[in-house]
Amino acid sequence: MFKALDNWLENRRIKAMGFTIEQWESAVADWAAMERYKGSERDNLREMSFRFLARKGITPGGKFEFTDAMCLKLATMACVPILHLGLGWYEHCQTIILYEGDFIANHPYQSEDGVVHAEGRGLSGEAWQRGPLILSWEAILATGAHARHGKASNVVIHEFAHKLDMLRDGANGAPPMHPDMKPGQWHDIFTATFQRLENDWQHNKHLPLDEYALTNPAEFFAVCSETFFESPAMMKKEMPQIYRLLCQFYRQEPA
Repeated sequence: MFKALDNWLENRRIKAMGFTIEQWESAVADWAAMERYKGSERDNLREMSFRFLARKGITPGGKFEFTDAMCLKLATMACVPILHLGLGWYEHCQTIILYEGDFIANHPYQSEDGVVHAEGRGLSGEAWQRGPLILSWEAILATGAHARHGKASNVVIHEFAHKLDMLRDGANGAPPMHPDMKPGQWHDIFTATFQRLENDWQHNKHLPLDEYALTNPAEFFAVCSETFFESPAMMKKEMPQIYRLLCQFYRQEPA
């Protein structure tokens, strides 16, 4: 009974928002990844995006004034990874703070030379273990298969991948496995691929994804996730085992 009531209230909130199919289509029209979603799958993605906005709060960072179209695009990008998993995977994330550009993180950080800086650095996205998810609209606009240093980039998928990762034992590159998946296999393949790419990078060899992936296992999973959705054919060719595992986890085959 309570589930039916919650669904009725949510449908009322969606109706009150007043979004139309035409508005949604216009908002996502310039995102190339949308070409893969057609028919009922596209309808399901649109409905999930509306429900995402009914459940989550998007608030401005600073004095940034965002539009409904921006919210629809952000929500759709966030929903693509969980299209076949369900919105329940984002239950622990209730608030998204949207800045116009990069924002200053409110915590110290350690640079590559080992120096710890008291003031935060400029970021385009950040996901907190217990708290909001923060994004830069300028970074969202830079989304694409070859948007960052010639490599795939999608800050929304990247940060929400962190949120999925945090569902089990914190951000460590190992999100909750489905019953038909083998955690040991995930660990072995991701670890071996990480080490191989790290060795390639040290020897100035070509990397199929942004070198930021080699920061740690959590960033590796997040960068692999954005690459999986933005440049799936390349990932299937260059990183076939990782591609296969992500197909199993996200329940999609984007290539």
